[in-house]
Amino acid sequence: QVQLVESGGDSVQAGGSLRLSCAAFGYFYNNYCMGWFRQAPGKGREAVAHIFQNGSTSYADSVKGRFTISKDNARNTLYLYLQMNSLKPEDTAMYYCAAGYYGLGKCGYDYWGQGTQVTVSS
Repeated sequence: QVQLVESGGDSVQAGGSLRLSCAAFGYFYNNYCMGWFRQAPGKGREAVAHIFQNGSTSYADSVKGRFTISKDNARNTLYLYLQMNSLKPEDTAMYYCAAGYYGLGKCGYDYWGQGTQVTVSS
């Protein structure tokens, strides 16, 4: 069983930066993948960024060049990060960390965190 715990959400002004963190407790098998998703009020869930076991990444077009996903598995606990720069009001959402496994050409996310709120004011 994997447990994900996010932190780092806050209220910032447009143009500011935030770093979200996600601690992943539990054992990961090979071909794991992790990602950040977000959901704004009244909107569907949106994939923000993904990172694979080998370190390769992918991003939504709306955040390319502004957000950076990374992971740190040098310690006993796997940590996932999302560095968010040049924040815009449209980035306001609840951000979720997710983890799962890669297969058949995509990541299947089985585990989700509780979410951390990011609010960007203009």
